[in-house]
Amino acid sequence: MNGKKLGELLLHGDVLTKRQLNKAIAMQQAGDARKLGEILVELGYITVDDITDVMMQQASKAQEVVEKGKRDFVLQQQILKTKSKPKTVAPKPAAPRPVMKEEPIDISEDAIMKTKFKLDLKTIIAAAVGISSLVGMWYALQADIQEAKELPKIGNIYNQEYPSRPEGYNWPRSYEQYKDQVGQLQEDMDEVYDKLDEYEEAIEELEKTVTELRVQVANKRDK
Repeated sequence: MNGKKLGELLLHGDVLTKRQLNKAIAMQQAGDARKLGEILVELGYITVDDITDVMMQQASKAQEVVEKGKRDFVLQQQILKTKSKPKTVAPKPAAPRPVMKEEPIDISEDAIMKTKFKLDLKTIIAAAVGISSLVGMWYALQADIQEAKELPKIGNIYNQEYPSRPEGYNWPRSYEQYKDQVGQLQEDMDEVYDKLDEYEEAIEELEKTVTELRVQVANKRDK
């Protein structure tokens, strides 16, 4: 073992300090022909027993590495043998084909009703949300209608905003101007009332549907 390797082992074993090792190496470089271990012993930094202990520890570690390498090699050979063996798969017995038993179809009124109205809680919630939305729209339309009712009468608007003018002027007659700018209000109100009727019918239908769903859920719970 060369002096450099011995010095590293002594440093790793906390037997020698780096400063002490550098001093011994400097003596070799200055012309001292002795081995590094001899110089360190002479300087009193280490003893022969210290060198022996370090060498024994190194030999023990080397032996452990060799033993581990042997175990790994044996294990690898066993794995290769296991993989190289052909796997014999036992044939699976043919499973008998199940005979489908034809059951009579239940066409009773209860079975039909259960199939037709098999609704879960999500459907009921969706219907309730739809009803809430329509009710909100209905109240909004009621507010718009009430606001429209509080507007001045059309006749008053006509007299105040569009007074009569004699014929011969370049602008249109006051009634024609009234129809173009204000007369559309009546048509808009008619459309609002039509929409309101449609919403009221839709709300009634949804209320009936929710009532039926509640009855069906109650019947299912009782059963």
